[in-house]
Amino acid sequence: MAIKVALRQKSITNGRKSLYLDFYPAVPNPETGETTRREFLGMYIFVNPKNPIDKQHNTEQIKIAESIRHQRENHFNKPEIYSQYEKQQLRLKENGEKSFSEYFEKLADKRTGTNTDNWAAALKYLKQFNSKLKFADLNERLLEDLKEFLLTVKSSRSDKTTLAQNSAQAYFNKVKAALKQAFKDGMLQTDLNAKIPPIKAEETRRVYLTLEELNKLVKTPCNNDLLKRAALFSALTGLRHSDIKKMKWSELEFVAGQGYFLNFDQQKTKGVEVLPISEQAYSLLGEPGEPSAQVFSGLKYSAYQNKHLFQWIGAAGITKDITFHSFRHTYATILLSKGTSIYTVSKMLGHKDLKTTQIYAKIIDEVKREASNKIILDF
Repeated sequence: MAIKVALRQKSITNGRKSLYLDFYPAVPNPETGETTRREFLGMYIFVNPKNPIDKQHNTEQIKIAESIRHQRENHFNKPEIYSQYEKQQLRLKENGEKSFSEYFEKLADKRTGTNTDNWAAALKYLKQFNSKLKFADLNERLLEDLKEFLLTVKSSRSDKTTLAQNSAQAYFNKVKAALKQAFKDGMLQTDLNAKIPPIKAEETRRVYLTLEELNKLVKTPCNNDLLKRAALFSALTGLRHSDIKKMKWSELEFVAGQGYFLNFDQQKTKGVEVLPISEQAYSLLGEPGEPSAQVFSGLKYSAYQNKHLFQWIGAAGITKDITFHSFRHTYATILLSKGTSIYTVSKMLGHKDLKTTQIYAKIIDEVKREASNKIILDF
């Protein structure tokens, strides 16, 4: 006698219905051996979907449940015959039970450089949101909840403040990258990354030094000469701390009639760059070493090194909140103020998108406005 399998619904809490399979006649339970008429799928739909996300959830859940029903019917009535579609659905159901958190952690372990810390922090907050997150749990509604969580969660650095919006944006972007890779790997049926919008970045103010302040620093002694030379080199080239730290003598080149060039791979963007550098910038490097040797050997980024930086800044009489990255901002701002086109500055900084560079143009506009207000006539 053929076994009929029907997909049915049972009302549960919070305006939802649980999906289950109804067998007639009863079939053996694979775990207990006893006969049963029902198999609850651990899936639910909304009785009255309130928005497109709820409707999409219902559609996808019923589609998956129907494929499981079809699979069970085949198992009991024609177990030797499975279509390619049924095999694919079975594989997707198996993937759904796998841990997304573990998958994310494996992706994070593959990251190198400064990106490693961002992935590690994103993983920490993801586990704080849901430490047992499975692929089957992922949908647009849950991801919107994750966004809200990141925008309201207390920062791990301070219980008194919430996570900065730009940090939340960076961490959620890592989740989106993992979703994109999971879709490519066949772990997800739908490209959730494309469906869910990112967290908007909050525009931050770039702190920079004027040319006058920079010259003050040149004349002011620093307890750490290596740090001083590296910071001034950043102000003359726009290089990040990570790129200066890993720079090797083999990457430097002198071309007759053109000057010095630096050939390197950007640590952050992985872009291959050829950056012209001035003779003044080259003079900060010291005596050339072996090709494989680091130019700024011993340069580190730490609280201890930052202490030397702050002391140096203070000794020069500068009260701005200056970090090492401010020297890169200084490079961009001074170039633009001296008339260099924004397109050239964007290339020199290694930006992939001109929009990233346009923040400096806004700074120049503010400088111009301040300059125009300095001429006051006595009417």
